[in-house]
Parts: sequence; C-alpha cells; structure tokens
Amino acid sequence: MTALTPKTTGPDMTGSMMTGRHFLNVRDLSGAQLRRILDLATEYKTALKAGRTSTSMAGRSLGIIFEKPSTRTRVSFDVGMYQMGGHTVVLAPGDMHLGRGETIPDTAQVLSRYVDAIMLRTDDPSKMHALAAHATVPVINGLTDDTHPCQIIADIMTFEEHRGPIAGRVIAWTGDANNVAASFAEAAIRLGFEFRIACPASMPPAAWLTTWLKNPGETATGGKVTVMEDPKAAVTGADCVVTDTWTSMHQEGDGLDRHSLFAPYRVDEALMALAKDDALFMHCLPAHRGEEVTDPVMDGPHSVVFDEAENRLHAQKGVLHWCLLGDA
Repeated sequence: MTALTPKTTGPDMTGSMMTGRHFLNVRDLSGAQLRRILDLATEYKTALKAGRTSTSMAGRSLGIIFEKPSTRTRVSFDVGMYQMGGHTVVLAPGDMHLGRGETIPDTAQVLSRYVDAIMLRTDDPSKMHALAAHATVPVINGLTDDTHPCQIIADIMTFEEHRGPIAGRVIAWTGDANNVAASFAEAAIRLGFEFRIACPASMPPAAWLTTWLKNPGETATGGKVTVMEDPKAAVTGADCVVTDTWTSMHQEGDGLDRHSLFAPYRVDEALMALAKDDALFMHCLPAHRGEEVTDPVMDGPHSVVFDEAENRLHAQKGVLHWCLLGDA
C-alpha cells in the first residue's frame, strides 16, 4: 500500500470495508495531492479564525504513538482532532508493547480494530513502514530519523501565507542536513521550487535521499535541489532561510564536535542579510538560541517561526482530512 491512491483495506470485525490513505513521506504523494492537503489546511484555519466549528472527525479516534518526545506534534494532533470533533488516544513507549513484547504487525492489527487512524513518532522508519503495511487504517508519519513530512506541510503553508505561491522560489537550508531538510527536498521536487542545502562536506544528506533525487518520478517545473558547503552561497538571494538544531534526538551520543562543525552555518544577521530584503526565516523548533540561530534573527522582522508553529495545528487537520475523508 502507498499513499498515492486511496487504499481499500480488509474487513473489520463487523465485516465492513474501511478506506483511507497513509501519509508516510512527501515523496509518496503527487504535487496535486500535496496541494490538496495545503488547501485543506488553509480551509480549516480560515474556518477556525472565523469561529466556525468542524465536525469532520466526529465519532473518529486517532491513536498517537510517541517513541520520541514532542511538544508541537503531540499538542497539534490532540487539539486538532478535538477541534474537528474527534478523539485521541495518546500512547507512550511505557504504555504499550510496540516492537517489544508484541510484534509491530500484531500491534498494527490490534490498533486498527480500535482507532480510525494511527500517528507514529519514532526513530527507525522501518517501524513506520511495518505499521503501515499491516494496519487497516491510515498511518501518519509524525517524524522518523529520515523524514518529517507534517512539518513541511506547515512550513510551506506558512511561506505561502506570507509570500504567495512557493513554486519558483528559492528556499535555503543551512546546517545539519537532517530529516526536516530531507522532507523539504522532496517537496521542492513535487511543488516546483529550488531548495539549496548548505552543510559540511563530512555530513552530506542521507544516501537514500541522494539516490531518490536522481530518479524522483514525478517532478514539477522548477523543482531543484542543490547541495553545497558554503552557507553564504546558499542564502544569497533566497526567499526564505531555514535551519534546525545541530543535534537531533538520535545523535546526542555520536561523539562529534557539532558546535565547531556547524558554527559557520549559524544564521545570524550577517548571513540573513545576504538573502532577499523580504526573506523569511523559519525554524521548526525547539531552537537552541545562540547556536544554530541568534536572538536578533529569531526575534527579528524576518522570523515567522511562531506562525510556523501555529500552522502545525492546521497542517495536521489537512493531513487527517486527506487520510480519512479523501478529497471531499
């Protein structure tokens, strides 16, 4: 099963058929499907700001599995389901037997009898794929060490709110070429913008991403990903500058001197000045102020980091709607 088309699954215990779509990676979707999710997210945000309530998830439950800590992912999915009339069941590693006392396929089949969709935030993407392969309800990638697709929906939504269509624009990433950068690169190919990744030569993007970029399938006109060492070259003339922490949650004990390695990639006022005059600054948060970004940039006129954080709520609604209700 893939996220490219609606999936029809096996019967539940009542014999009825369930339908839905996984949301596993940006690269699994077409440009049109990504655009539909973005449109849905905007519609939900507009309705909420206008005081209109939603019942689109009435009677539905979302199982939320956290094997990694979270603030924005947990709160946005929990509140999002509530605002859509649905319900969440939050499960931490100590609450269940996922991959330990019970196999992932068995857990997937059990949870499919209880909830209408499953969101998993984990380390190894193979866990997510195993869950999706055996679940008879949609599975949503809340983050893996490889990718973070929900974040990218919020980021693109934020850019377009402030600067219009992202197609043809230049987005510059500086620092660790991590899971968020990977999902941004996938989105660039599907939605037709240029994505420049500035990172140390000793820490290039993951090999799987480099391989995929050579043969990504559907591409949008203008979609381009360029990897370089020089952060100044990446940022010059960019419409948006993006960074993230230098140490992701699975890297704390890798023994690297990340501060020295990534110091040249810090987004400060001098680096930001190389971008367009009206360039935006983004960070998925949490930020280590003074490391990957300075306070004057984080709190300055270019920064939209808190709009970006807010839009995680609306982005999750768009994803949930697309997975569970299709294009309706």
